[in-house]
Amino acid sequence: MSETVRLISAREKEAILLKGCMDGKRQAQNELYSQFSPKMFHVCLRYSKSREEAEDTLVEGFMKVFDHLKQFKNEGSLEGWIRRIMVNTAIEKYRKKTPVLTAIINEERNDVFAEKHGILEELSARELIDMVQKLPAACQMVFNLYAFEGLKHKEIAEQLGIAEGTSKSNLSDARALLRKAVACSRVIAKEVQVS
Repeated sequence: MSETVRLISAREKEAILLKGCMDGKRQAQNELYSQFSPKMFHVCLRYSKSREEAEDTLVEGFMKVFDHLKQFKNEGSLEGWIRRIMVNTAIEKYRKKTPVLTAIINEERNDVFAEKHGILEELSARELIDMVQKLPAACQMVFNLYAFEGLKHKEIAEQLGIAEGTSKSNLSDARALLRKAVACSRVIAKEVQVS
């Protein structure tokens, strides 16, 4: 009697893995962590000032993932759901560190940014992460939520508990600081080439 080998779809494989995690099986939890931690570490790194802070956020985020796995409804991708948890964990850490934002509110500021001079196009991922990590905390958080998560200023303001104008101001400041950093890195690169 011959047995037919049945191929397991990626969705079924994911369901088995999630069930194992919810049942508290260490092997399943390790597999889920191994599968998603590299990508999620890069997400955490963008919201952190150092690798150590990113690692802390990653660990806290995965603890929340395992605690709330039963809430995952398979309505979107598991990776997207985990990513949202990581971003929310970073936001929570930011709020704890920064109970009162010191950003200056400037409602009259014009937030026009010429995309043809966009900084994202000119940098490698590593260079961008390094530069974003050096931004003041409020600017870093707003820039990440706007540029990487695609949130609008109204959504950012609601999540961070700030005025919409503050979000716009922080984004404008972040862009200005990043442009300055890009200009400095170009000057340094040219000096290195000359010498």
